Amino acid sequence: MPIAEQASSSPTALDLTWVRSQFPALAQTVGGHPAVFLDGPGGTQVPQQVIDALADYLSRNNANTGGAYHTSRHTDRMIAESRSAMGDFLNCDADEIVFGPNMTTLTFAMSRAIGRELAPGDEVVLTLLDHDANFSPWKALEEKGVVIRTVKFNEDDCTLDMNDLASKIGKRTRLVAVGYASNAVGTINNVAEVVRLARQAGALTYIDAVHYAPHGPIDVRALDCDFLVCSTYKFFGPHMGVLYGKREHLKRLHPYKVRPNTDNIPNCWEWGTLNHECIAGIKACVDYWEELGRRVETGLAPSETRQAASLQERRAKPPLTTRRAAILAAHQAIHEHERKMMEKMIAGLLAIPGLKLYGITDPRRFENRCATIVVRIEGHTPLELATKLGERGFFTWDGNYYALNLTEQLDVERLGGFLRIGLVHYNTMEEVERMLAALREIVER
Repeated sequence: MPIAEQASSSPTALDLTWVRSQFPALAQTVGGHPAVFLDGPGGTQVPQQVIDALADYLSRNNANTGGAYHTSRHTDRMIAESRSAMGDFLNCDADEIVFGPNMTTLTFAMSRAIGRELAPGDEVVLTLLDHDANFSPWKALEEKGVVIRTVKFNEDDCTLDMNDLASKIGKRTRLVAVGYASNAVGTINNVAEVVRLARQAGALTYIDAVHYAPHGPIDVRALDCDFLVCSTYKFFGPHMGVLYGKREHLKRLHPYKVRPNTDNIPNCWEWGTLNHECIAGIKACVDYWEELGRRVETGLAPSETRQAASLQERRAKPPLTTRRAAILAAHQAIHEHERKMMEKMIAGLLAIPGLKLYGITDPRRFENRCATIVVRIEGHTPLELATKLGERGFFTWDGNYYALNLTEQLDVERLGGFLRIGLVHYNTMEEVERMLAALREIVER
């Protein structure tokens, strides 16, 4: 995070009681067991205010855009407000925000448009660490003679091979597509260096930030990438995709679209009628981030976490003046909480006999990974483990999570992939402890 954008250098704490009270799904039980949602990488739960925003839009303002009447104008205003909110989330302007049904669809649309400018022999650089939605849409350009170059990853810790990346970028490189963080093994890539290398070669950059968004702050201006895409249902919003594109590119490139659609950005990149109720939920999602950050910064956290701070000291903290600053404060608190849970989870997993954990395991390098963990346990398939955990109320994923190149290179695709455990900020240390105890019980039986 750039120093100028840091919300606070003082210790922060999440009020987990308040956080968890915002998510009604967390109150569920399974067979008498409290539900523990460790499936965040596949889609997080949503706070009540997001649910309310969807319902309110459908009950009061459901209309198409551009009409000369009350509910249509409300819809126009709501979409504009949601673009502005996502602009603050990513640190860009509202007209650089494109909404779509999901990241995959947006990426296919952008790959078709960029592909119009590519000639046979032009090169696109992809990585074997990525979700397939940032691989197959670009690989399809081979149909028109584009050369696809793939970057390896280091199997011992599942980090991107930056030397191989640098060697694959050359004078014919036109675009480099890379993930901000791996949705399978949790590795956080050095995207700033990727952008620098691509820029040096005169190539565009396309960043898949779907998995990184709930775990760390994104600043597209500081990063200077050309495109970045994310999915709001991965960071506590509705099922929608969001694309950032530099204004100059959105204006220059020619999207495939129907003729009546405007040529103005960003609307020309949005195919057909948008999902208005979900866009209303996007604004509410960012509102949740802002509220969380403001509560952190004003000291609205459990008293035991603030015993060292007097009331006068709390009041002396400068107020957060922008939504962006509040979002950064939320990220800082989330990072600290997730780091502690991740440390405990990984240490506990590594103590289970027969367990292999893929990715970074050295706590000194945990800044280079997020709290998404995949394992295999000798004598147990991932599906078996996920099923038995699910019966106990622990929701985890098994399989390849569309990170197909990774599971194939690690030779686990034929074995059912991995068991994936994904921590987000509404999880607790107590849930981590119970998860570890349940997994040990399953393995030892």
